[in-house]
Amino acid sequence: MSTAIAAGLLTGLSLIVAIGAQNAFVLRQGIAREHVGPVVAICALSDAVLIVGGVTGIGSVVTHAGWVLEVVRWLGVAFLAAYGVLSLARARRPATLEAARSGAASRGAAIGRAVALTYLNPHVYLDTVLLLGSIANQHGPADRWWFAGGAAVGSVLWFTGLGYGAGLGQRLLATPRAWQVLDVLIGVTMLAIALSLAVS
Repeated sequence: MSTAIAAGLLTGLSLIVAIGAQNAFVLRQGIAREHVGPVVAICALSDAVLIVGGVTGIGSVVTHAGWVLEVVRWLGVAFLAAYGVLSLARARRPATLEAARSGAASRGAAIGRAVALTYLNPHVYLDTVLLLGSIANQHGPADRWWFAGGAAVGSVLWFTGLGYGAGLGQRLLATPRAWQVLDVLIGVTMLAIALSLAVS
């Protein structure tokens, strides 16, 4: 049991720690201290749902319905490209950076972006549903759920630490110039991921 939990925790962390669109968004929300709780909850809960789906065999459905991933891929490309362009546009208007820090975006908008960045990324299904699901099922009928639990805990720890820990860096981003740099980095990251999805 303990071995399965530890394996799930480490495997889950190894898959979600890599810099991606979702992590970049959580990081920005954390630094801005804007709707951090709901965003972290959406990301962690979504991971848990997808992990359970992988353990229960939904991965086989995803494997045999390649067109679903194809649709998700192009929706993800469109969304990430639009988000990247908006981030770069935001960086060109320093006045809007102050508004971003003061919570200009609504809670619903933040939650909507978190949901889109989670479910419009086909890598989420490949990593969380297929990969984690298949590894979990190698641990046997009982231990696979302990593995899944460990992976879900890893997701909670990561997003909580990223979201709330990022707020500690707010002093480093006290100037409009620093926010411009952050938005440029996020914009470039989003566009790079969109491009990689488009050509993959």
